[in-house]
Parts: sequence; structure tokens; C-alpha cells
Amino acid sequence: MKSKSLSWVQIFLFCFLIPSFTWARNYPAPYILREEAHPVTIQYQSAEKFPSLTQEVGLTVGIPPFKDTYLDGSYVGHYFYRRVSTYLKCEPLPLEEAIRDSLLQFLPLHGIEAVPISNWDGKEESLKNIETDSILMIEIRRFWAEGTVHGRGANINTSIYLIIRLGVKKEGKVFRRDMYTIKEDSMDGLTPDAMEQVINQTLTEILDTYFSNPY
Repeated sequence: MKSKSLSWVQIFLFCFLIPSFTWARNYPAPYILREEAHPVTIQYQSAEKFPSLTQEVGLTVGIPPFKDTYLDGSYVGHYFYRRVSTYLKCEPLPLEEAIRDSLLQFLPLHGIEAVPISNWDGKEESLKNIETDSILMIEIRRFWAEGTVHGRGANINTSIYLIIRLGVKKEGKVFRRDMYTIKEDSMDGLTPDAMEQVINQTLTEILDTYFSNPY
């Protein structure tokens, strides 16, 4: 009788509990305790000098509203840690406005007056009508960071794809550059602050590369 009872326990373990553990490992979503949205501040934080920038873009640059064509620009990243799913939300400004605001602050530091303008169609024909030396517009095609935990550490995979159009009045041309980067950073752990730091560092690297050679 004892051996028969033990046999039924074994059957129960192998048929019900063990498959359940395997399913939970492979499909963790039902085991999420909660979801959170954490605010992050997206900024272009360059410390580089660009001595030839005024020669290339002039002393005044028009900055129209930027475009975000990638999903919902309010959210810029995500990670899952200790059964909590955390989404990173760009605040207080939407992503396209946050990047635009960074450039409005960046250009004057290099002796260039940044002039907010209401719109620009991106065409060369319209350059003769602008009042600034040039005009700069960014289209956001991809902007996302995904954090994953492994063992005792974590990885943050960041991918950014920007289409930058620079219209130069004296040249009568619109120069387009597609700036795309994918990078992986290793961290000791995942926090919203760590994710924000990596995202801003990646954004700064891609814009530094652009301003070193905007044509």
C-alpha cells in the first residue's frame, strides 16, 4: 500500500508539477507581479568641440518640429527584473521634442543661433525663402533600449535610427544622412537611471558623429 501511494505521488510530480515549472520558465508573463512606467529624461549631452560647424551650417540654424515615426515616442525602453516589467517613459517632453530642445540648447554653445520655426517641407526649393543660414530637421525611425538580466549581470541593447536633413541656403542643397547604431552595454544591474544613462550616451555618440561631418 505504501509503495502504491508513492507511485501516485511520483506520477503527480512528473505529470503536473514539473511541466508547470518548465512552462513558467519559458512563459513568465503570467507571473509578472506588476507593470510600471518610470520617467526618464532624454538629452543630447555632448562635451565635444566642433570648430568647423559654423563654416558648414552658418551662424543661424532654423529648427522645425522633429518627426517621430517609430511607435509611441513617449516610451523609449523596457526591462523585466524580479517579476516587475518596467517601461521607460520620456518625460516631461515627448521624444521628438526632447531631442529638439537639446539641440536648441546645444547650438548656441558653439556660436550658432538656433531659431525655432513652425515647419519645413524638406525641399531644396524652399531654402531660398528661409531667413536663416540653414535648417535642420530630424526624423526618428527607431529609438529603443531593452534590458535583460543574465546570471549576476545585465545587458542593455540600444538601437537608434535617425534621418537627419540639413538644408544649407548658400549651397542650395539638402543634405541627408541616415544615422543608425546598435550597441550592447554590460551592467551590474538594471535600474531606470542606468537605462537612462546608456540611452543618452548612445544618442550623444550618434549626434556627435553627425556634427563632426554633417554633409
